[in-house]
Amino acid sequence: MTYVERKAADVVGRALAWLKGRASPWFLWVHLFDPHAPYDPPEPFKSEYKGRPYDGEVAYTDQSLGMLLGELERDGVAGRTLVILTSDHGESLGDHGESSHGFFAYNSTLWVPLIVSVPGAGTGRKSQLVGHIDIFPTVCDLLDLDKPAFLQGASLVPVLEGKELPRRALYFESLYPFYSRGWAPLTGYIDGDEKFIESPIPELYNIGGDFGELDNRAEPGRLGECRKRLADLVRTQSRPQSNRRPEVGDRQTREKLKSLGYISGSSGTRKTGFTPADDVKTLLPFHNRAMEAQDLFRKGDGAGAAGLLREILTERDDIDVAYTGLAAVYKAQGGLGDALDVLKLGRDRLPDNYEIFLTQTSYLIAAGRYAEVIRGFEAASLLRLEHDPEIWNDLGIAYSRTGKFAEAEAAFEKALSLDRDHPAALTNQGILFLSRSSTTGDRNLLEKSFPCFERALAIDPRYAPAQGGLGAAFRQKGDVKSAVSSWEKALALDPASGNTLYNLGGAYLELGEKTKARTLLLKYQSRAGASLSPEEKAKLEALIRKSGD
Repeated sequence: MTYVERKAADVVGRALAWLKGRASPWFLWVHLFDPHAPYDPPEPFKSEYKGRPYDGEVAYTDQSLGMLLGELERDGVAGRTLVILTSDHGESLGDHGESSHGFFAYNSTLWVPLIVSVPGAGTGRKSQLVGHIDIFPTVCDLLDLDKPAFLQGASLVPVLEGKELPRRALYFESLYPFYSRGWAPLTGYIDGDEKFIESPIPELYNIGGDFGELDNRAEPGRLGECRKRLADLVRTQSRPQSNRRPEVGDRQTREKLKSLGYISGSSGTRKTGFTPADDVKTLLPFHNRAMEAQDLFRKGDGAGAAGLLREILTERDDIDVAYTGLAAVYKAQGGLGDALDVLKLGRDRLPDNYEIFLTQTSYLIAAGRYAEVIRGFEAASLLRLEHDPEIWNDLGIAYSRTGKFAEAEAAFEKALSLDRDHPAALTNQGILFLSRSSTTGDRNLLEKSFPCFERALAIDPRYAPAQGGLGAAFRQKGDVKSAVSSWEKALALDPASGNTLYNLGGAYLELGEKTKARTLLLKYQSRAGASLSPEEKAKLEALIRKSGD
């Protein structure tokens, strides 16, 4: 996975720029992401914490926060600013077999700092069971704001004044494995020193004397009582609401949130009964081995990665990342057909898994198997299909390549209705207009293509396909010089693009610049020659001969 991460110092710099000169009451939320995998602190923290990169990232984040708080002091506003510092989770760092977070709900990820700095108040530390649910009502009380009627949680103002809160239980859950993979859900509560984790393999701990949760005391005689306690918590703290999850907006937001781990593809699975075989504790070791295989692949050991992934699928045939990982290895090794065979097996075994479906669709597009893309889409009943512009863009490509132009245009329109700033969908829509203009002679369609490419480039100036499409539009319009300008830019953005090499070579030949044309055409021949049909080879060779005359 590729992570999107802005360094803490950059985030703090932007926060300080926003604060500069701000006189009215303000609210500032600063999210520092650094203490997340992969752990790679900047110097001098990398050297100072050699062998402990996570600690180095925490120390670097602490220093960056010091810059922010120090500026508040220098501006003279610290004495009238409420500051709350907390974390959304901790990192397991191998505890209970979890490398980072997101799967379990042990104390290594559940217990986080909460610091409340109130102007004029003293300092102190209280050991009480509190949660993030308490922050909103606390802020309301400290700022003398009316609390919304729907608020849950307890104000921590009494704690800040040295008092004790009434004893209560706090609910927790970890549902990422359930929603993303269909594994058993994990829920639970903490009540004093008692911590109950409900799953097919239930767990009960006395965290007062066993904070590391090593002694599971979940005996059959206690489970009924614990499960009733948990059910009562869920019933009293839940509000009636739709089960439909809100969809995330534009492409860049979705990509960033996904790279940060905040959204994922839904498995579509809504099982109501689970066995120990579905428990996160049972399945996570297989996931971890799949991640080891990905690491081998990144390091260049494709054979080792493929062997490990095949081994995993022999033992458990329901590990989605093993299918997508093995397919990626095969595709990188030139075995696109083998990759598609693996993904078909994955779809047969996990028909509701969206990530396998998406990967299969993109690989079928790469293989030119467009009819299968269309059949797969029409047969699928996955929850996210209706709201995912990526799949509608892929479907538009498949329709356009099979001559179903009306369906293709509708698919691209659907993609753009979901994300109007989707450069790939805009570019493919423009290419569709160009293709239809070429076959029908309709100049209006040609003119409709220009805004598509131009808008795509306004959104992402480095999107090479849009620049290449704009070149094709100029060429079709008869403006060869403008076509050359666009194709030169496209080639600079993507030097490996065979289509751009070929198109640019032909354009230079048309302009009489034979030396440039020959260089480009020969480069295209060396890269794409083996994949060309006899007719395409003959046409290319004729152009090369012409450029040498």
